Amino acid sequence: MILYLLLIIGIRLMGKHQVGELEPSELVLAMLISDLASVPMQDFGIPLLNGVIPIITLLAITMILSVLTVHSLRMRTLICGRPSIIVERGRLKQTEMKKNRFTVDELMEELRQQGVTDISTVEFAILETSGQLSVLLFPEYQTITSGRFPPVSDGGGLPIPLINDGRLILENLKLRGVDETWLKQQISMRGFSRYEEIFLLTVDQDLRVYFSPKEVSS
Repeated sequence: MILYLLLIIGIRLMGKHQVGELEPSELVLAMLISDLASVPMQDFGIPLLNGVIPIITLLAITMILSVLTVHSLRMRTLICGRPSIIVERGRLKQTEMKKNRFTVDELMEELRQQGVTDISTVEFAILETSGQLSVLLFPEYQTITSGRFPPVSDGGGLPIPLINDGRLILENLKLRGVDETWLKQQISMRGFSRYEEIFLLTVDQDLRVYFSPKEVSS
């Protein structure tokens, strides 16, 4: 029981994006059961009950926890965690990203896998307790449904980051055919002067900029 609870805490501390599709408690259960089941199989001198009894105990604990999480919201939050809003109305929630150890690169990869290249079109991106990212676009950017036609996009190509968490990416600057003078002008237009003040700045092929300054720590 102690090992079971410690592993849940450890996986929760790793951040949701490490969990995959399983809830933390389900992943811990799978890890422990596979390990316990292998013990009597590897050594025929160990009684079968030495593997069966711990597995039954773990399953019983899981059943009890499942009942508790159904009847107690606090228990469910403790065991499974809560969904985290990573993007809200086109703005990055940096505090939530840091809390879940979710980097800008991981976010952009998840968005690309769902066919989204422009963060400004995202109304909400929610990191679920399973570790999956749910992406909800603004209505005008959603796919055609029930005879409803979104406005035609004028393209712009794939946005690439020029500044990622305060760091300038020189190779991307050259790839977009702009220089630091142009970049500093874009930053200055938004009331900033240093790269360290910028959390994310991306530019597409039409030189359209997505800009997100760093949140000020309270």
